[in-house]
Amino acid sequence: MKLLFIRHGDPEYVTDSLTERGKKEAELLAKRMEHTHVDKCYVSPLGRARLTAKPCLEKLGMEATEYDWLEEFSPKIHRPDSPDREHISWDWLPQDWTARDCFYDRNDWWDDEILKEGHVRERAEYVWNGIDGLLKDHGYERDGRIYRAVRPNNDTIALFCHFGVTALMLSHMLGCSPMILWHGMIAAPTSVTTVYTEERRKGIASFRITSFGDVYHLYEAGIDPSFSGRFCECYDNEGERRD
Repeated sequence: MKLLFIRHGDPEYVTDSLTERGKKEAELLAKRMEHTHVDKCYVSPLGRARLTAKPCLEKLGMEATEYDWLEEFSPKIHRPDSPDREHISWDWLPQDWTARDCFYDRNDWWDDEILKEGHVRERAEYVWNGIDGLLKDHGYERDGRIYRAVRPNNDTIALFCHFGVTALMLSHMLGCSPMILWHGMIAAPTSVTTVYTEERRKGIASFRITSFGDVYHLYEAGIDPSFSGRFCECYDNEGERRD
């Protein structure tokens, strides 16, 4: 089975929609997806994901099933550097999150007082149960740290969602801490991350990422990826966000 994790276009977060640039990105994504065989589509309930999926679904002649666990992973916390402000739970300064050994542990990354106060583990388990339930529906049932290929197949499913929740799902499927993915990788708007099952022994499946955050449809159109989700390359760079 192949899974396509697709991030929404350049966002207008205030109105939960897309910028004009994001709408253009979504149209270019749709041209790419028009030539992709997809068996089933799923979408986050948030506006920016649904607006990104819409032109793709029209090109494919399909509808998408909506799941609320696909919405952006956004429990709120009070970070050590600014305890008077709320931040999303996975956005930390490097000097703070790297100082916590538990953040590198697949089993204990959530075992931090700040994350506990934000009920991060409970929300993460909701997402994990969601993706595991979906995979089970498609023939792959979680068994400890592997998946049983109960009904192995070569289907392709597309999930239109968000970077934060995608990293959380991938960390669960791969068996690693999401903190590393959240801070060490970025999927640009309308990027496509491709994940395949591997069944090296009959009935036992694992997952392998063959491409992360692919935006060739933007480069092909002569458009650079949006900066959304990234921070300044150099601290003094003008126009690039620091926080």
